[in-house]
Amino acid sequence: MRIERVVAHRCALPLVRPFRTSFGREYARDVVLLEVTTADGVTGWGECVASTQPLYSHEFNDAALLVLERFLVPRLLGRDLQIEEVPGLLAPVRGHPMARGALELGVLDAGLRAEGRSLASYLGGVRDEVDCGVSVGIPDDDSLATLLDEVSGYVEAGYRRVKLKIQPGWDVEPTRAVRERWPDVPLQVDANQAYTRADIEHLAALDEFDLLLVEQPIHEDDLLGHRLLAERMATPVCLDESVLSAESAESAIDYGACEIVNIKAGRVGGYLEARRVHDVARGRGVPVWCGGMVETGVGRAANLALASLPSFTLPGDTSGSDRFYARDVTEPFVLRDGRIDVPTGPGLGVTPIPEVLAELTVARHELT
Repeated sequence: MRIERVVAHRCALPLVRPFRTSFGREYARDVVLLEVTTADGVTGWGECVASTQPLYSHEFNDAALLVLERFLVPRLLGRDLQIEEVPGLLAPVRGHPMARGALELGVLDAGLRAEGRSLASYLGGVRDEVDCGVSVGIPDDDSLATLLDEVSGYVEAGYRRVKLKIQPGWDVEPTRAVRERWPDVPLQVDANQAYTRADIEHLAALDEFDLLLVEQPIHEDDLLGHRLLAERMATPVCLDESVLSAESAESAIDYGACEIVNIKAGRVGGYLEARRVHDVARGRGVPVWCGGMVETGVGRAANLALASLPSFTLPGDTSGSDRFYARDVTEPFVLRDGRIDVPTGPGLGVTPIPEVLAELTVARHELT
């Protein structure tokens, strides 16, 4: 396979409701989609899951476009390559995993389309459908009534797990309110690094709510803090931002800093590395689940393929398209009985709808 052209489509997608976490509030998504074309005329698509600002991670879209154009795309352009070679060719560029992951996904999609093979099959998926959970942000009005109203809609829609975003001042009582209303719903919380070691005793108060897990409560660099918390809490500790590779996952698990791993392909540099993280966790008997980054249908299709692997035993953030977007760039993914079908077509199994992509695109960059 020879890559001849890479085009970045920068799209603006309004959210159906604001999404607020400890990092801030989003009203719309600034999305970079990569269109990768081979010498044989096959087109693949990738999605960069960075945001406008460097809040969740150090990456942001302006920087991602720069590093793609100047450093990443030139490493692949015009050379004959196999899919498995891509991570090694991009590896000399330090950091920027979301940019690397987007380019890798575009090449994966193009290569697998040429072979007539689905991404799920290529990665080793074993499921035709995956259980879906939903991530619930902090209400703009900090109201428990607003939170309960939003959660009610998701429970009625059939989601098989609810995840609440928490931060200091918005943690125990919101969790209590949801648990009292729905005593049997699988429930977990996500702090996005909002706490410190000094909060360990406070976080232990969440044990009474029979949670599936508490996700990334302390800073990503503080494995000792997470280990101390895991020793104190009965609720399993899950790491997200701390896991940047298969090696970092191995270190965190073996050190005792987590009992569950959230795998986000963009955060670890692509779906091939995400599969390696899965394999490391599986070898240690540690369950994993697929985290979400408010992806469009392009990234959502890839996440569904990843979540079809054997050790993804917990519902992930693979919500239906209508959770975030009134109009997706692809045909929408629809929740049925709390599950979504894994795409079976070649590559991602979906492509952007041309007229919708054109309508949502605010800028176009030839990276070649």
